[in-house]
Amino acid sequence: MANKSLYRAIRFMVHDASIFIELECGKRLLILREIEIDRARQKANVDEVFGYTDFIPEGGLSGDRDTGAAQSAAECLRRNDVTTVVADRTLPLLYGDALKNAGIEVTLDPTFGVIDRRVKDAQEIEWLKHAQQVTENVMQMACETVGKADADGQGCLLHDGQPLTSERLRHMIDLFLLERDFENVPSIVAGGSDGGDCHHLGAGQLMTAQPVIIDIFPMDKKTLYNGDCTRTVVHGEIPDEVKNMHKAVVEAKHASTALVKAGVTGETIHLETLRVLEGAGYHDGLPPADAEATYCSIPHGTGHGIGLDVHEPPLLDRNGHPLLAGDVITVEPGLYCHAIGGVRVEDMVLVTADGSENFNTLHEGLTWC
Repeated sequence: MANKSLYRAIRFMVHDASIFIELECGKRLLILREIEIDRARQKANVDEVFGYTDFIPEGGLSGDRDTGAAQSAAECLRRNDVTTVVADRTLPLLYGDALKNAGIEVTLDPTFGVIDRRVKDAQEIEWLKHAQQVTENVMQMACETVGKADADGQGCLLHDGQPLTSERLRHMIDLFLLERDFENVPSIVAGGSDGGDCHHLGAGQLMTAQPVIIDIFPMDKKTLYNGDCTRTVVHGEIPDEVKNMHKAVVEAKHASTALVKAGVTGETIHLETLRVLEGAGYHDGLPPADAEATYCSIPHGTGHGIGLDVHEPPLLDRNGHPLLAGDVITVEPGLYCHAIGGVRVEDMVLVTADGSENFNTLHEGLTWC
């Protein structure tokens, strides 16, 4: 399902074009392909279910399925004497055109549905907790694979006698998640200088005594809700500067998490992260063009909302909005240096009226052997 807001509203998964309409009287209608009607009537969170052909306008429906679905939606509204529609930011232009052709005015409310989707209900919270638990399980496997690897005479890591590369560890992560019915976009496994770029996926041989950022953000295929967790692991001896970076990042995470509660802005939390990191001697923002390779900074915000998408409102960054009770957010400060690599540690927390609940239990350290 492409439209996650639609899925959240009806709690029903369908892959063809579907139209959810809430009339002024409160009645909730769903229009979709006829072969989905019986299943939708059993499971969808709506009052009435129709097929496209229940609303055929004068001149008929287009043979193009998406266009026909839009025409059916417009005809349904016309028959219900609707002359003005308030739509959210996800409405495709195709539907706006069909409504216009039917003489129906469309008004965009850019905030419509955003707050509803931010504030997670009890079912969504349980789905997110489960997704994060599985994410932690695979994270532990991945970090321990690095931490317990062998190293050859050149410092190259080996697993079961074969080179341990970013690509190989990503493959292991994918298989682990596939067996638990999770879908995974490519995880970040960035060792050494690759980790100096906060979103570099990582490539090639992993080495001893270098930090490896592992960031995994899979989706539970049963619920469509996501996990998101980052840890940093070092095989063997940990360089002093990596220890210093890690200490500052963990302190920043604890300090910023301590501020999380309803009403506090995302900007306030991010500024707390910056206070700790800058106080430890690190920088804010991307390196200047003439910066040395040893320049070490945080170039991103402290975190983001999560749910049906990995990145959702609110942002924990400059201009970030006030948090709401029921927001689920990540807290993920990091430091990056091309000469050394990167360190990031990320948890998922639920915002409450007077604080937060951390969904993570996995340790934050660099040693995983």
